[in-house]
Amino acid sequence: MKWYISKLIYRIVCGDGAHTPQFDEQLRLIEAVDLLQAYHKARYIGKSEEDNFFNQVNKPVCWKFIDIAELQPLDKLVDGAEVYSRIAEEDDGESYIRFIKLRSAHLLETASYAAPALN
Repeated sequence: MKWYISKLIYRIVCGDGAHTPQFDEQLRLIEAVDLLQAYHKARYIGKSEEDNFFNQVNKPVCWKFIDIAELQPLDKLVDGAEVYSRIAEEDDGESYIRFIKLRSAHLLETASYAAPALN
């Protein structure tokens, strides 16, 4: 068996859909014999996790699986191995950097609270 990383894309529609289109990009680990089996397993996961529910203001929300955007074999599972990379072009580079720094600080704070206390 081999490991693959897949990118599944879902469209999120709230209410009548009269909002900026929203998409959720999920990276999933898939264990399969070969690329074809990994593809079919990823599609099965994507379809099986579609969802319809009502949000907190009682509007319908639909998560619709669009498709697999990427599927790559993972040659080795080693500490620090790169499993995904995407180059982003942003209109405001400084705002993007501030956002990433704030997000990182939040992750550190969350991890610090979750870590067991050292005696």
